[in-house]
Amino acid sequence: MLEKRIAEKIITGRNAIDGAGVKLIRVFGYGDTKDFDPFLMMDAFDATNSDDYIKGFPWHPHRGIETVTYLLDGSIEHGDNLGNKGVIRAGDCQWMTAGSGIIHQEMPMVSPRLRGLQLWVNLPKSAKMTKPKYNGIEEEKIPKVAEDNVLVKVIAGKYGDINGAFQPEHVDINYFDINIFGNSIWTYKSDKNLNQFIYIIEGSGKIGRDYIVEHSCVLLSYGDLLHVVSGQDGIRFVLLEGLPLKEAISWGGPIVMNMKKELDLAFKELDEGTFIK
Repeated sequence: MLEKRIAEKIITGRNAIDGAGVKLIRVFGYGDTKDFDPFLMMDAFDATNSDDYIKGFPWHPHRGIETVTYLLDGSIEHGDNLGNKGVIRAGDCQWMTAGSGIIHQEMPMVSPRLRGLQLWVNLPKSAKMTKPKYNGIEEEKIPKVAEDNVLVKVIAGKYGDINGAFQPEHVDINYFDINIFGNSIWTYKSDKNLNQFIYIIEGSGKIGRDYIVEHSCVLLSYGDLLHVVSGQDGIRFVLLEGLPLKEAISWGGPIVMNMKKELDLAFKELDEGTFIK
């Protein structure tokens, strides 16, 4: 018998400033690692005033994680020490494996609205020092699955028999953008061993007895079946699920390792100029 997933925890995050002065919502992060494993952090940003984001995220390092930027509106210029550079546009996703160490920047461009999500995915101990890699996922290459009153964008992983635009190499992850039209039902069967959460981009709905609204994050219980009922105006959300790593975490700013000595070494190498391998 299938076990339904229910809302384990509903959170709205907190106002934060990151980078060189970008206003955002820290949906979850440091202190939530056990609940959201293998996901470390999610930030949501939505601004129509360029002063809230234009200073961007200048050159900074990462090690031991993957950063995933999904842009809903606007444009962001990016570049890294590997020589990758370009523009993330509305509907695109940037999946960057920092691995052993990467230095990059993400600089928003002035636009009527800048809106999106950034997710940090933990890397397992075996892949902490893997070779850095950049993966650009263009909107037109993301498969779109139309079901009864539902549109699913399969950004990463697999949805039923449909492969996503990107297949994560180090952690078993599915990343979907779900749009359920008004007064409709969406049912999703998944591996009960995957940790799952959703972030509501727009609209409202219901999971079990719990009402879920715009800009809230719902950590779901373990189970086989997710059942979402949309409100009158529909609901749009991203769904993330991944296999928990259940490993020790030592986290310092943009670097996440397993042991404190590994974290200390990373910052020592930054000081000595030997961070990039």
